[in-house]
Amino acid sequence: MDKKLSLAFAMSLTCISLSFAQQDARLDSLRQDILNLRLEVNQISLNLSNSKSRFQSGILVSTIGYSVTIAGGLMLGRENDGLGQSLLIAGGVTGVTGTYLMVDAFRALTGRKKKKRKVP
Repeated sequence: MDKKLSLAFAMSLTCISLSFAQQDARLDSLRQDILNLRLEVNQISLNLSNSKSRFQSGILVSTIGYSVTIAGGLMLGRENDGLGQSLLIAGGVTGVTGTYLMVDAFRALTGRKKKKRKVP
């Protein structure tokens, strides 16, 4: 009877140690998942700060460009018609460039790289 009791005790100790080993593996997996989430959050935060500065630059350039376009439009049909036409073109190009910068800021937010086209 004493041998059966010691065998049962040894088996229960083995089961308990296996249970702790499985729980340890689960904790390691959980720790790894938490570290991965922290890395992702840090990457999102970095992308957001990069996107913010690009977006603000795009807003500034667009505002200047479209303001110049409006000023050029107001000059049309008057004594400075040629200057008005030049301002329309320059302001339009500047405004479109600023709009492109704003759209590009959203690409920076997602963190995706621009795809390079394959040349045949």
